[in-house]
Amino acid sequence: MGGLRELAASFVVPGPSGVAIRTRLKHLTAGDEKVLRLVGDLLGTLASRDLKARCSAGLEHDTKQWAQRKRTLSEQSSSRWAGSITKASHDQWALARRGQLAHIQSLQAGIETIAHRLSVPVGEKGSKQAPGGYRSTREWHAKRLRLCVLEDRLQAVRADREAGVVRVVRGGKRLLNTRHHLQEVQLSEEQWRLRWQAGRRFLAADGESGKRFGNETIRVTPGGEFSIKVPAPLAHLANAPHGRYVLAARVSFAHRGEQWADRVAANRAVAYRIHEDVSRGRWYVTASWTIPAVQTVPLEAARTGGLIGVDTNADHLAAWRLDAHGNPTGNPRRFDYDLSGTAAHRDAQVRHALIRLLHWAERHHLAIAVEDLDFTAETTREKHGRRKRFRNLISGMPTGRLRARLVSMAAELGIPVVAVDPAYTSKWGAQHWQKHLTTKDRKTTRHDAAAVAIGRRALGHPIRRRTAPPPHDRSDRAGHRTVQAEPGTPGREGNRPRIPGPRTRSVRAGRGENAVDQNAQHRSGRSAEHGFWGQDSLPLSL
Repeated sequence: MGGLRELAASFVVPGPSGVAIRTRLKHLTAGDEKVLRLVGDLLGTLASRDLKARCSAGLEHDTKQWAQRKRTLSEQSSSRWAGSITKASHDQWALARRGQLAHIQSLQAGIETIAHRLSVPVGEKGSKQAPGGYRSTREWHAKRLRLCVLEDRLQAVRADREAGVVRVVRGGKRLLNTRHHLQEVQLSEEQWRLRWQAGRRFLAADGESGKRFGNETIRVTPGGEFSIKVPAPLAHLANAPHGRYVLAARVSFAHRGEQWADRVAANRAVAYRIHEDVSRGRWYVTASWTIPAVQTVPLEAARTGGLIGVDTNADHLAAWRLDAHGNPTGNPRRFDYDLSGTAAHRDAQVRHALIRLLHWAERHHLAIAVEDLDFTAETTREKHGRRKRFRNLISGMPTGRLRARLVSMAAELGIPVVAVDPAYTSKWGAQHWQKHLTTKDRKTTRHDAAAVAIGRRALGHPIRRRTAPPPHDRSDRAGHRTVQAEPGTPGREGNRPRIPGPRTRSVRAGRGENAVDQNAQHRSGRSAEHGFWGQDSLPLSL
């Protein structure tokens, strides 16, 4: 690839494997809320004990221990509550293990970066391939101490992983640490205590196909009647036969309500989770179920008729429509969102931007091309040093949330989503497309040009533009260059290799090394994006 990293192939993103919808429990009485809190506190205590037992077992856990834990919980609640609790404990332990591995990889990346920069002389500048040395002797000594700290942390985390030890906090580590900073978050101890208790309650039950309305523990009828199975120690709270408590609230799902009603009427499995929003004084129920894998459209079919290239940024989505030949058509579109404020506000902003993008794609019956972004290794302070603004910019980009939302919402509308390798899209888009797409009536931004680059890569076309071959009497005859390389041409995204041979009078001494550099072939020495596109004498390459 001539010094460029190998590019991954584009692919059509598969659809979601599950559905989750939420609605509010309205018109609850004081007695209903009291029962929900008592049941949730009891099951939360049992869930904490079971999670402790699961974490203590570590890597030596087996099916016998699982069965023993479930029998113990069944005596204090019910067999179905026990099944939900043990499954939740296993999922939490597995999630902690994945987080532990990610933490190890982050520590390793930080250690490698610091070790490299310590080995470089102080003040030496870095390059795009490797960072340079630290700016001062004081910073060098501070980073030397930090290297020792990171190495100790890595050794401790590796020891925990080998022993199967994980660190889990029911209710969340962030909420736990908030207890020590109540004045900063403007909370009283009583308010924090209410949130802590609500976060540690357990009111979730998995569904079971073939059972009445798809769930025997938390049941919602097609008419909206909501009831729960009361655990054995709280059996006196039941107000309906078979140890059930029927709430005064009526449940109705506005989003995907018809799909939910069809599943419930057919007695297909539906899982429910109840939680309390203490800050708003509201109760919510979330229904979820799995869906069969959606048959993805072949990549060639998604490319038919062109597609829409989308560039993800910190405050907007830049999109441009391309035809099947990779040519931008019409004007670029921009879909803004504001990521300040609460998590609910940020999520609503992302959804609103995606809705406008998907409606545009649906009107023209086009697929959407996006970058397969992953910034998990780009946000460490060891990689970018003092560039806090840049780190905050990357961390603020909602890549994970946006990707999940886009795939889910596009699957509902039947719009294919094509993921491409993000390498060099912004750089080559600005270099080869920004100037040529700018007119006196249209100002093309770097992000718009990146959207064109993403779309061309998804269509299988090269991003970089090639100059046309010169006349035969001033070249090495035909075949020196092509205007556009065919999609199947090997290495079409890379630099042209320099083929050694005798020089002619058309090539001055010392110019042969620039045969693979598109910018270095201009007389002025300026890059193509600076507005100079004159062709210099061609280097001998054949």
